[in-house]
Amino acid sequence: MADDFEPNIIGFLCNWCSYAGADLAGTSRMKYPPNIKSIRVMCSGRVDPIFILEALKKGADGVLVAGCHPGDCHYQSGNYKTNRRIMLLKKLLDELAIDSNRVRFEYVSASEGQKFAHIVTEFVDDLKKIGPNPLKEGGT
Repeated sequence: MADDFEPNIIGFLCNWCSYAGADLAGTSRMKYPPNIKSIRVMCSGRVDPIFILEALKKGADGVLVAGCHPGDCHYQSGNYKTNRRIMLLKKLLDELAIDSNRVRFEYVSASEGQKFAHIVTEFVDDLKKIGPNPLKEGGT
């Protein structure tokens, strides 16, 4: 593994909470790695596990899905569905010999910019330990 490896992270962020939390981190000039490419979704419940698998297949080193805290979902139960889906997806990834730590689900509210920055920083550090995605086209 190269010392200069910088993970590529795709982030599916809930419009109402997590995306606003990421925006707060940015507007407050909080320091966190620029490794994440954010995709705003109306609800974390709209993130199909196929999207996550496709991101990994196309070479993302990690995928972060972030949604509203339990009880705060603007669509009532989207974050609960996502939590269950991610747990099942992680089991599938383990069965496929893909490190399930490449996928992460977190609750981030609109006022938690610092938490968002911490999650991204921690995820980048974790992915650096895991190494590049073996599914990356042209990878080993």
